[in-house]
Amino acid sequence: MHKITVEAVVENLQTVIDFATEHLEEQDCPMKTAMQMELVIEEIFVNIANYAYNPEVGMATFCIEFEERPSAILMTFIDNGKPYNPLEKSDPDTTLDIDERDIGGLGIFLVKKNVDEIDYKYEGGKNILSMKKFF
Repeated sequence: MHKITVEAVVENLQTVIDFATEHLEEQDCPMKTAMQMELVIEEIFVNIANYAYNPEVGMATFCIEFEERPSAILMTFIDNGKPYNPLEKSDPDTTLDIDERDIGGLGIFLVKKNVDEIDYKYEGGKNILSMKKFF
């Protein structure tokens, strides 16, 4: 497993993406999958940066590991911020006109659409969001 811990501020997003990209390239991850994972990382990290500790600043840990047969990427985000399960929010009704939709929720919806498995738990004072993507 590869892990990086940074301050949960938007300015560190690129550091986390670069860290993930380096390991995805080492695994010969297909470009489409790598781009999907970048979108997922951006969405989750920015949410942690904007909401987990607000108005304070805390740390966020990103872990990435790989499985073989079948090939899969495992990504986990860990923070000590306010307990928040993003999976409890219902998916937006994308059939409605944009003016009729509730604000928010589209980001985690996109995350769910780009991974094969997603799980949340709050354990030991930590939010732990884990995702798996087969490739």
